[in-house]
Amino acid sequence: MTLNTEQAGRVSIVRVGETRLMYPMLTDFSSAVTGLLTSGKREILIDLAPVTYVDSATIGCMMDLYRQVTTGGGRLKLCGVQKRVETMLTLTGAQNFIEIHADEQAAIKSFGV
Repeated sequence: MTLNTEQAGRVSIVRVGETRLMYPMLTDFSSAVTGLLTSGKREILIDLAPVTYVDSATIGCMMDLYRQVTTGGGRLKLCGVQKRVETMLTLTGAQNFIEIHADEQAAIKSFGV
C-alpha cells in the first residue's frame, strides 16, 4: 500500500496513495495511524484525495481509528474526500463523527494550528 506520513506543525498527515482503499490494505492503513498514536501524536488528518472507492471494512476501520484517537484525547479528521467516498461515509453515518474538510489547508486550520 502506498502511504506517506508527514507533519504540519502538530498535525500528523497520513496521505493515502491508492485509488481504492479496501479490506486487504487496512492493516497497513490502521498501523500507520496507531503508530502515530503510540508515538504521542494526537492531531491526525487523513488525506484521501486519490481515493475513489472504499468498502464497508474501511468505514469500520476509520470508525475504530476515530474511537482510538478520541479516547486518547486526540482528534481525527479527513480531507480531500471524493464524492463517492463521501456518499459512503454519509450512508453509514460516519460523517456524523469524523469531520470532513474539502482541502488540506482548511483541515489543518480547523485543528487551530
